[in-house]
Amino acid sequence: MQAQGSGRSQTIRPRTHDWGTSMKKQVLVLGGNFGGLTAAITLKKALHGDVDVTVMSDRDYFLYNPSLIWLPFGLRKREDITFQVGPTFEAAGVEFVQKAAAKIEPELNRVVDVDGVIHPYDYLVIATGTVNDWARVPGVKENAGTIVTLADAEDSGRRWREFLNDPGDIVIGATQGASCFGAAYEYLFNVSYQLRKAGIKKQVKLTYVTAEPYLGHFGIDGMPTGEFMVDMFMKKESITAITNMAMEYVSKDAVKLADGRELPFKYAMVVPPFLGVDAVRSCDTISNAAGFVPVRDTYQTKTYDNVYAVGLAAAVQVPWTTPVAVGVPKTGFPTEIQAHVAAANIASQIAGLVPTREKPFAEIPALCVMDAGNNGIMLLGDHMLKPRRAAMLIPGPQNHAIKIGLEKYFLWKSRTGRVNLP
Repeated sequence: MQAQGSGRSQTIRPRTHDWGTSMKKQVLVLGGNFGGLTAAITLKKALHGDVDVTVMSDRDYFLYNPSLIWLPFGLRKREDITFQVGPTFEAAGVEFVQKAAAKIEPELNRVVDVDGVIHPYDYLVIATGTVNDWARVPGVKENAGTIVTLADAEDSGRRWREFLNDPGDIVIGATQGASCFGAAYEYLFNVSYQLRKAGIKKQVKLTYVTAEPYLGHFGIDGMPTGEFMVDMFMKKESITAITNMAMEYVSKDAVKLADGRELPFKYAMVVPPFLGVDAVRSCDTISNAAGFVPVRDTYQTKTYDNVYAVGLAAAVQVPWTTPVAVGVPKTGFPTEIQAHVAAANIASQIAGLVPTREKPFAEIPALCVMDAGNNGIMLLGDHMLKPRRAAMLIPGPQNHAIKIGLEKYFLWKSRTGRVNLP
């Protein structure tokens, strides 16, 4: 079928069932990682197949992002932390389309892909993740690199191998507006551990620069003993920390700070802020200026009852003000919870009921393991954001083993479609 678009014909993707009163509802999920995979398979199982679910993604693999901190050091390879999603979706009865979305048209209940093909839907789940905001601090992409995507981590690995042949000072940081502070800390401490293993620890000045108002803020306004514990790790590893600091630019051999200081380096890794993907950012009826989707506690968008957003794609209101802008981290654990909530509410709507399942982001439990090479810190809290009734940090070498165990578990669980397991 052809539909006339803006200046060119567009192919309408046909529905895969008969038209009529018994027509199954169509659910389209954008993104196939933690949020998209969980939402799609959960919904398919919840309705026992009485729904057509399609996942559309620009890539054909699932990535276990938390393990990217190890990849630059050769401790992980691409194939260790990814798997092909096609067989997983096929086994669950979910259709998979490897294609990037170009335009979301919620007023018409459809998504247009990069080839101009139209994908109609009754319900839409946006789980598209993010892109790096390279423009926030010029030079980061070219001169420092980062580790927040697979390609980024592989590039940082190339830079690390070059560094080992010509060592010097190192700068690790998280810019103003960044939210992935956990990864910055993990990489910092893993770098320190790798320097010691290489026998060059004493030759290298290691500096951490962060927008956080204090060490251990983590983008969640801290936890009990957090500042003390992180500071203790910093001193133990002889790391210089600069907090409450914005970056101006990164040249080929120095980071220029907002206060005028320059930090020379031979190797640098900087975590940038994120933006929503182009297709979401260009749809101003559902997204904010940064391309994230404001949602209700049901994870329905503020403007459309049949459009949901989960994980990195969903906007989170920062409940505090800091001198330098600090974002809120959105990791795999809360993303899975959001995806389950969205799937339950879509199932209710398909059954003719009002969606009532709610789980505000701030009330999702905090569960994170911060690896430090052969050590680490476990963060536990009953709520992601304050106020919390219970929260603690548990240091120790057991956390490195726990981090590895979680990697194996989540990859197995996701690959085999056992998304209802905790």
